[in-house]
Amino acid sequence: MPALAVGVPEELSARVPVEQREPGLDRDGVRLLVSRGTEVSHHAFAELPGLLRAGDLLVVNTSPTLAAAVDGRVGHARVVVHFSTRGDDGRWAVELREPDGRGTTRARTEMTRTTHARTEMTGVPRARAEEGEGVEGRGCGGLAGTRVRLPGGARLVLEEPLSARGERLWWARVSGAGVPALLREHGRPIRYSYTERDQPLSVYQTVFALPYADGTGSAEMPSAARPFTAGLVAELVSRGVQFAPVTLHTGVASAESHEPPYPERFAVPEASARLINAARAGDGRVVAVGTTAVRAVESAAGADGVVRARAGWTDLVVTPERGVRVVEGLLTGLHEPEASHLLMLEAVAGRAAIDRGYEAAVRGRYLWHEFGDVHLLLP
Repeated sequence: MPALAVGVPEELSARVPVEQREPGLDRDGVRLLVSRGTEVSHHAFAELPGLLRAGDLLVVNTSPTLAAAVDGRVGHARVVVHFSTRGDDGRWAVELREPDGRGTTRARTEMTRTTHARTEMTGVPRARAEEGEGVEGRGCGGLAGTRVRLPGGARLVLEEPLSARGERLWWARVSGAGVPALLREHGRPIRYSYTERDQPLSVYQTVFALPYADGTGSAEMPSAARPFTAGLVAELVSRGVQFAPVTLHTGVASAESHEPPYPERFAVPEASARLINAARAGDGRVVAVGTTAVRAVESAAGADGVVRARAGWTDLVVTPERGVRVVEGLLTGLHEPEASHLLMLEAVAGRAAIDRGYEAAVRGRYLWHEFGDVHLLLP
């Protein structure tokens, strides 16, 4: 899908959560753009119960957001480690980034020439590094064997790239501390340069988030669900709208290159599979809350359109060519015009609906990103 032909002005980036913009607002104070084909209407998110009908099913992601950013050092160089995904063997997929001086981070430079970084990685003496021997980062500023000192005496060692696609994310092993405890004690939520300031982890948790015994969760908030409040959920249930919980622990997005998603851990429980199949057999619509919910459900759907309980890893990338087998509607945030997630939106609603909706969002001064407004795509 070529990038959308709309430009999103910088001032349309939501810099703080809606409840911090004006006194008296709650999370459901964001705006809601509704697309039915190429027809567009404008609403407050609190109007959602009136836009759905009895028998509709909202599929929600229960993954909690982790405090996934931790400061570290490679030699004397400061780095920020973004913990992305826990592997089956106890390793974690991570991205090493540089502090940008504004409380956020940027991609590491292609060549690191610090003496101590070279010594930390390979043991090459200081003099040789000072003679100009660099260490090629190729997108993440490190090589296999890179050692990162973390708070509390913990250490991290890069072992191998997560994928042949590139070297932004690496499998790494941490010693001296368990990663869940490390994140709880020393981590903070990942944030990007368009945001105004650090926020407590509670700001990044959705009303559907559940704790997991092994400490796993999402590196970035499943943000489409952020506007839901307990009161709004109760109103939806009272009107006959049902909820089907699934899990997909989302990894670290590629802020600079908009790569398609990497494999992620997911689970669709038996009870949710039954609810989804029952909605499809009746008059209800299956509406996913967020692209993570789409990926989880479609990963559990057979070619016959039947959803079966599944858990494990998914490498599914939903595109217009693959299409969707189960999901009929989608509630999602507003994505950058070049984002890979737009392929999924096109698979659900068609290119014309996305073009028309995004044109209306820019004209209507909707706000983008995780603290911004939301877009409901209905059949």
